[in-house]
Amino acid sequence: MVDNHHKNLATFIHLSTFSRFIIPFGNFIGPIVLWAANKEKSEFVDHHGKQAINFQISILLYAIIIGTISVPFFIFKLFRGLDVIDFHGFHNFHINVGEPSPLLYIGGGLGALAIIAFIIELALIVKASLSARDGEVYKYPLTINFLK
Repeated sequence: MVDNHHKNLATFIHLSTFSRFIIPFGNFIGPIVLWAANKEKSEFVDHHGKQAINFQISILLYAIIIGTISVPFFIFKLFRGLDVIDFHGFHNFHINVGEPSPLLYIGGGLGALAIIAFIIELALIVKASLSARDGEVYKYPLTINFLK
């Protein structure tokens, strides 16, 4: 049986990831501080702390991968007509908005995927915090277990 204090700690560990909207890297700092200070108090708190941290690291890794894939598509579109050898290439540089390329569609699709993933991330954090509040063990989907 998990007592009320441990449920609250686990809930606040998940909710502390929202501190990233106020503090840079708050989604890592908040859960790590709360988990490190309270992980010996309960196996329930330890499990939820590891889950929250693993999820945030996984989300960061997925965002880096999507960003690494999508940024070159925009760069190739912008500098498509630029001649690298001609140093006066910026004289006639213009962006043709009239005909989007398939590269721009792929990059835009990856950007839309990132927005959808962000919304799903917020929903999963809320679901995890509600599960912790109810005393249930929660495991985030698609999470790489860095901390075991």
